[in-house]
Amino acid sequence: MEIDFEKLTRSECHEILGGMIAPRPIGWVSTVSGDGVFNLAPFSFFGAISVKPPMLYISIGTPRGGGKKDTLKNIEYNRDFVVNVVNEALAEKMNQTSARYPANLSEFTEVGLTPVPSDKVKSPRVAESPINMECKLDRILEFGDSQNGNSMVIGEIVKAHITDDIIKIGLIDASKLKAVARLGGDLYCYTRDLFELKNPTYSPPSVSI
Repeated sequence: MEIDFEKLTRSECHEILGGMIAPRPIGWVSTVSGDGVFNLAPFSFFGAISVKPPMLYISIGTPRGGGKKDTLKNIEYNRDFVVNVVNEALAEKMNQTSARYPANLSEFTEVGLTPVPSDKVKSPRVAESPINMECKLDRILEFGDSQNGNSMVIGEIVKAHITDDIIKIGLIDASKLKAVARLGGDLYCYTRDLFELKNPTYSPPSVSI
C-alpha cells in the first residue's frame, strides 16, 4: 500500500503516524494555570532532543474546534512544566487524565493523584510517578494551521527526581521502571521483554602487502 499524506485528513494522518512511529514514550505533563489549577495530561508525540543541555520536546495538537489545550496555555503563562514518567501501575490513571475536563477542574483531584511542589519550577510533580523532570520553557515552534496544527514545546530539564529503587550506578533499571509506551489507535505496550545489544566496534580489514 502507498499512502499520500497530502490526501489525508488530520485524523487519518494521526492514526497512520501513530501506528508507524511506535512504540512511543508517554510524556505525562503537569502544569498550573494562572488561576492556580493543577493540570495533568499525557502526550505521546514526545522525546529527547539534546544531552548537554538536557532538552526534550512535547508536541501538543490543536483541539477540535480550534483554540489551545490547557497544557499549552499554562506553559505559555508560567513558562515551565513537569514531565512525569508513566509506569504500569499508573497506566489507567494516565488514560483517565486524557479526558477533556473543564479548565477549572484539576485532573489530579479527578483521578486521585498527589501533586507535590517542584524545586525549580511552579508546575507540580506527580508524587506517584517514579520519574519527574522539571522543565523550563525554551521555545515553542508552530506547525500547520490554527485548525490542524501542532505546537512543539521545547524545554530544558533543570532538575529530575528519580526513586532510589530504579537507579543504580547512574543508570535507570528498565526492568524496575516498568514504563508503558504508546502504539497506534487505543493500544499501549509494556516494556518487559528486554534484550541487550552491546555497542559495536569497527575494525578495518587488514591489508596484505
